[in-house]
Amino acid sequence: MEQKKTLGDRLRLLRGNRTQDAIARGVGLQRSRYTHYENNRVEPDVETIQKLSNYFNVTTDYLLCLSDDPQGRSEEIKKEFNDPRIDLMFRDLQNMTDEELEEAFEMFKYIKFKYGDKGYKD
Repeated sequence: MEQKKTLGDRLRLLRGNRTQDAIARGVGLQRSRYTHYENNRVEPDVETIQKLSNYFNVTTDYLLCLSDDPQGRSEEIKKEFNDPRIDLMFRDLQNMTDEELEEAFEMFKYIKFKYGDKGYKD
C-alpha cells in the first residue's frame, strides 16, 4: 500500500468515512479550518497537530510525514512482535470501546494466571 505523503493526505486517510465536521468538533476546530488542513491550504500549529495526533491515535511524526508508521513503533519492537497474529490483535484493540478493552485486559490477566506469571505485574 502506498503511503500518503502530505499532511492533508494523511488526515483524509485517517478520517475514513467520518465527516470533516465530526473530526473538527472532536478536536475543537471549525470545520472550515479542518478542511483547509486536509486540502493543504494551511498548516496547523503545533498545538493543533498534537490534538489531531491524539484524536487519531497516531504519532505527530506520522501526521507530518516524517514516519510511515502511524504508531511510531521502533524497528526493534517490530522485530520482537513480527507475528501477524499479534499485529492483528493490536489493530483490533485500537478499535475497542473502553468496556471491551477492560474485558480483554481481564481475559489477558486470566491467561497469565492460568499459564504462569512470566514477569507480568498488574
